[in-house]
Amino acid sequence: MTDNNSANAGNSFTNVKSGLSRRRILQSGLGATALGGLAAQPSMAQVPFTFDAPTSGQSLRGYLGQNSGHPVLGGNRFARRNKSTRLRMQAALSYKSDPLPEQKNNGDEGAYSDKRGSYSKALPHDSLGEVDADAFRRMIRGLTTGRSRDMERVPLAAARRLANPLASYKFEMTGVDSHQTWMRPAPTFLGKETSAEMGELYWKALCRDVNFSEYDSNPLITAAVADLNAFEETVGPKDGGSVTSGTVFRGETPGDATGPYITQLLFKDIPYGNGRIVQQYDAPAPGDDFMTTTSDWLGIQNGVAPTPLTKGGARYITDARALGEYVHTDFSFQAYLSAALIILGIPGSFDIGNIYISSTNQGAFVSLGGPDVLDLVTKAGNLALTGAWYQKWLVHRRARPEVYGGRLHNQIFGAKDYGLPDEIMNSDAVQRTVSANGSAFLSQAFPEGSPTHPSYPAGHATIAGACCTVLKAFFEESMPIPDPVVPDSSGANLVPYFGPDLTIGGEINKLANNIALGRDWAGVHFRSDGVDGLAVGEQQAIGLLRDYSLTYRERFAGFTLTKFDGSRITIENGVVLSA
Repeated sequence: MTDNNSANAGNSFTNVKSGLSRRRILQSGLGATALGGLAAQPSMAQVPFTFDAPTSGQSLRGYLGQNSGHPVLGGNRFARRNKSTRLRMQAALSYKSDPLPEQKNNGDEGAYSDKRGSYSKALPHDSLGEVDADAFRRMIRGLTTGRSRDMERVPLAAARRLANPLASYKFEMTGVDSHQTWMRPAPTFLGKETSAEMGELYWKALCRDVNFSEYDSNPLITAAVADLNAFEETVGPKDGGSVTSGTVFRGETPGDATGPYITQLLFKDIPYGNGRIVQQYDAPAPGDDFMTTTSDWLGIQNGVAPTPLTKGGARYITDARALGEYVHTDFSFQAYLSAALIILGIPGSFDIGNIYISSTNQGAFVSLGGPDVLDLVTKAGNLALTGAWYQKWLVHRRARPEVYGGRLHNQIFGAKDYGLPDEIMNSDAVQRTVSANGSAFLSQAFPEGSPTHPSYPAGHATIAGACCTVLKAFFEESMPIPDPVVPDSSGANLVPYFGPDLTIGGEINKLANNIALGRDWAGVHFRSDGVDGLAVGEQQAIGLLRDYSLTYRERFAGFTLTKFDGSRITIENGVVLSA
């Protein structure tokens, strides 16, 4: 048997790995010592990253002859390893010079002793749904120390557990570190933006079963548009300064307002190996809403696990109830893996800057081809969740919309005045809800309501922002999607779509918003959770692309893409430039 320590005597990285955990390395300072094993090498600034090649005037035969140890890597068997290490250090060190703006929250947690606007789901609550003060303090202590033993002391009220709060401290080995992401403070609990967001959510709950194709003629949509325009800070995209039937409930990125509400990437069949996946999904029955009574609402806040949802037959996504259920049961990168497979099946869909488009004797594969796309688009998903979890648990801890709905119900029915604005109390949406349900709770499409983690940003949104940014980096955004389709009114069949061109870039953006804002339709997120969450995911994906732009042997001109704010960038050799 080989003695690992003696066999790797010259490899400080292997010795460190075999003898110490990552935590012990970082705490002891040995991490720096291990990296110091490269001290004999010239510094990064002194040695630019280059590949070995024959010197000027040297024949290939002469080059290979003098490097007889290996016909490709050359005589120095450590050269490739050292270059790889320097490359990874270059990528890591580049983030130390990035701006690091101060991250702030909205101040709600410190402003209210009853924690009315702060996350507390699954902890014990009183009859008003206000959290037990000691339980909340224990949660904050566990989050502050980041120690498992402190989190294990947080008392829960029922079966549901907190969703992985210590992941807010997780490191990643590529891209922007989660604690280096930035987003604005969440809209405040008593603010007019939150009030308008809640108005939109009450209307979304009322309109879950309206077919997207009927928005121009449905009276509920007409009423929603009129009511939403009455809020002081109307949210969402507008036409001429107002919400219209063409903009209501849509996303806010380039391409969102063009064509059907649902992206082609959720309609088209998915090529999957030797078969195809038809995008028909099981959907709940119309009107199947939850959490409209005090006992149900309070039980859910305490973490009671309700009976699972009953669903009917599969159909295409024709309404918000079907969309909400898609984002209820999807796995993290499902929609974006599917989108990548669909777009890879479109001839000529790679970005025009891809070097292999013009090559006469080579094709893209491991580099800049299908496996590269699929690797990075899936890798981006969990990377984005690290940013979401940092922001959710350590910075904002924003309460979910269902909590606001409970506070509003208690205020309207005289249990406690929380100071919520008159515009939301008197809105047409809330009055219709009270008339229909006998309560002002925001009805939920999921029996369990929201997940057991804070609202801002939406995890689905950060994943969407990251994965869609990767997709736009690899594919030609201006290319129209061939043979576009829409479902018929029953959702059983697809029929041709006739209208303005639907481009790859526009439909990728629409996919991001369908998923990010699709959670709003269920009642579990505010619009800002989704819109601002997309930007957090985009930040981390750009970091991922920065790192991988350093790795290609090809004459690589960089990744060029359109950000969600409409600006164009190129990511080349680890640097982000305006395109």
